[in-house]
Amino acid sequence: MRMNMQLPPPVLRRSIMLLVTVAMLTLALIGLAGMSASVLVVERARSSTEAIKVAGSLRRYAQRIPSLAAVDSLGGRGLSARGLAVIGDFERQLEHPALAQAIARAPQASFAVAYRGVHAAWRSSLKPRFEALSGAGALSAGGIERLLTEVDAFVEQIDALVAGLEHDNETRIHGLHQTLALAMGLTLIVAVIALGLLYRALLRPLGGLLEAARRIAGGDFSVRVGNTGEDEIGRVGTSFNLMAGELEKLYGNLERHVAEKTAELQRSNRALELLYHAITRLYHSPTAPEAYEATLRDIDRVAGLSGSFVCIEPQAEAAAAVIASTFGACPERIARGGDACADCRTSMVPGDGDLLRFPLRDREHHYGMLRLALPPGAGLEDWQRQLVEALSRHIGMALGAARRGEQERLLALQDERSVIARELHDSLAQALSYMKIQASLLQRVAGDPARAAEAGPILVDLRAGINAAYRQLRELLVSFRLGLSGDLDRLLGDAAREYGARGKLEVALELRLGDCVLSPNQEVHVLQIVREALSNMVRHAGARRARVAVLGNAGGEVGIEVEDDGVGLGAPPEDARNHHGLSIMRERAHSLGGEIEIGNRAEGGTRVGVRFAAARVLAGGAFGGKVARTATD
Repeated sequence: MRMNMQLPPPVLRRSIMLLVTVAMLTLALIGLAGMSASVLVVERARSSTEAIKVAGSLRRYAQRIPSLAAVDSLGGRGLSARGLAVIGDFERQLEHPALAQAIARAPQASFAVAYRGVHAAWRSSLKPRFEALSGAGALSAGGIERLLTEVDAFVEQIDALVAGLEHDNETRIHGLHQTLALAMGLTLIVAVIALGLLYRALLRPLGGLLEAARRIAGGDFSVRVGNTGEDEIGRVGTSFNLMAGELEKLYGNLERHVAEKTAELQRSNRALELLYHAITRLYHSPTAPEAYEATLRDIDRVAGLSGSFVCIEPQAEAAAAVIASTFGACPERIARGGDACADCRTSMVPGDGDLLRFPLRDREHHYGMLRLALPPGAGLEDWQRQLVEALSRHIGMALGAARRGEQERLLALQDERSVIARELHDSLAQALSYMKIQASLLQRVAGDPARAAEAGPILVDLRAGINAAYRQLRELLVSFRLGLSGDLDRLLGDAAREYGARGKLEVALELRLGDCVLSPNQEVHVLQIVREALSNMVRHAGARRARVAVLGNAGGEVGIEVEDDGVGLGAPPEDARNHHGLSIMRERAHSLGGEIEIGNRAEGGTRVGVRFAAARVLAGGAFGGKVARTATD
């Protein structure tokens, strides 16, 4: 595409840049000239506007002075100080710098002549007349009329001044309009010429480039542009043709690469989907054969296997077991028996050949093997091997988690049985032993008629032992329920209400552990210590009020306080450890790793205090708690 502009060759080669530069400079000069003229005219118009405003204020002051003189005359006095102040304001406005600048700018103009007339009339006539009124008396009606006539004539001179200033201002603005119109006309002419040249030198070649670009966007990479000259657009056309050639070459290989990447992404999506479903199945059912069979079917489908199976070693010394398979039993085990299992245990690397071997293990233990059967002559690609290795690791972690969960359940069951056995031995077993002794005594007395009178006290002791055993059994049931529910707050409240009802007294309970967290075993001991202390208080203290507090502090220490206002302990017995169940509370405090203090309160009654360390302390928790209820009958 060739341009038809009749320009010299050097200009033609740089036509676009030169054209834009000349056009921009011309428009800039025209604009600068217009703006300069505008700024000058606007500045002078601003000065004229200020002068017009000052001249207008002269008219207002001139009309106000006779009005004030008339008002003062009606009051029977000459011109007041207020009138003199207005005369002073008129004098200052008459000498205002804005008027002086306007007169100096055009001393022969009509408004300058009017100003000099106003100035002379004021100095020679009106000002002396107004100043004379301040010393004279009140004016008569005729005097006021003459004064107003003189002022009206003077105001007409001021009006002439204002009209002259306004005419001068309008003349300047009209000149500004003409200047701007000329600048706009020149700008329009230059812009039209520049646009015409740009259309020939730029727009038509760009249209060809855009059309070629649209054809390339539509898939036609064989298109080329004809404008390949030495100017800027010509160089762009040359570069465009080179780009189109390169795109034509690249596009030939693009579809092949896209197909390869698409296939790779599909494989990755299938692998991720397989791993997701496998992890989900193993998480929910780590020991279910159905989960492993579904996972093996997925890996056979994705990796193109002939079959696969999972072989798990038992925890005891025994033969390995196939828990899931897609092609039957292990062929090596069928052929070689137990020797094949021994070889699998000793070899921890993936096998080669048609039957591959991947160990199932976590960081600590080896659990079995994942065996894969390949079609004859086939092998695993890198992505397939990575997928199988990842799957074998997740199966190993699932098996490890299942075995650890089983061990944790066994340990929890063993701990629970130990707690039950210890509680039965410490409480109910001793009560039953005591009843056994009483039953033996009763048997001896019952066989001797002469000792029949001794049977009554034995029966009374036996009944008391049965009641005590029943009470201890109920307390054990409460403790075992605590181990299931973990609701220490509710169970302490039940104990406070229960013993408050028994002893017909008021028991206030305060539970505020804050950041301290108790283990289930600690909660059992805390509940039993509180119940034992309340039981002793109900049976021996004769109290009317009691307080139970379980408090924790920021250091992780928990304190138990049981106080009453009863009779107190009195003189200590010879064996204080077995008095009022104190030995049981001491044993439980020792089990908590804490200390127990039992003594009288200064204000009367008994206080039982235990302090021990909590199982753990919450980090960054808000230290606080709740104050529980008051239990009464």
